[in-house]
Amino acid sequence: MKHNRIIYSISTIGLAALILMLSFTSPTEIGPLGVLLFFTTIYVVCFGLATLLFQVFLRLALGRNQFKNKDYLYSAVFAFGPIMLIMARSFGAINFWTIILIIIFLLLTEFLVAKRV
Repeated sequence: MKHNRIIYSISTIGLAALILMLSFTSPTEIGPLGVLLFFTTIYVVCFGLATLLFQVFLRLALGRNQFKNKDYLYSAVFAFGPIMLIMARSFGAINFWTIILIIIFLLLTEFLVAKRV
């Protein structure tokens, strides 16, 4: 549970930084490092949300209160999905097949985590 507090704290700080970034800058002003920071903060916030959702799922569906190391890896992989959707949207290539391919990629990666770790 100690790790969860750290993840939630960093995620909250990332959300505050994201809100400040969105309210005070534009993509043309921020530059390449700012865009990298933007995607990193989005990932950190998504990782915190994925951890929270996965923890709630484990409690409600499986009745398990302990969060294992493998569960953090599942959350980390799942949190990359919104980043891939934003990247596909920036290329203008978001359609039904893009979403299906992203879902397949996430499922295959989750399967790899389940088998390897």
